[in-house]
Amino acid sequence: MREGEQTSMGTPTKVYISYSRIDAKWARAFAHSLRALGLDVRLASEQIRSGNTLLEATERSLRESDLIVTLINTNSLKPSLLFQAGAAWGLGKTIVGVVPDGFDVQQLPKFMVRRHLVKSTPEETAAELVSRAIGTTWAA
Repeated sequence: MREGEQTSMGTPTKVYISYSRIDAKWARAFAHSLRALGLDVRLASEQIRSGNTLLEATERSLRESDLIVTLINTNSLKPSLLFQAGAAWGLGKTIVGVVPDGFDVQQLPKFMVRRHLVKSTPEETAAELVSRAIGTTWAA
């Protein structure tokens, strides 16, 4: 994908990043790297509008995004993270798990096993996501 890659409708690809608190710093750096590559990136914490809850921001971001990235760590396979991934799958979204090196990907939901990346630096992971998920390799 080239910088500023757009969807077939002419708008930048919208990416929602789902993460646990443990990964918050890395998620923000990853979002910054994806934005530098021209993507429209959403973190639920940045999408909260006056009077709305985190749940409402998450639901809106899942619906409006083209690609859902779920950051996984050894402690993050919790119901809320898996629920978000399942909801995105049900909406027909492309979902990619980002896992730590050595993680047993068989622990992931079946729909994420073939679409995962091994976490490295935020910049390197963003570049790999762009080349694999936004291009033709993983497109839904």
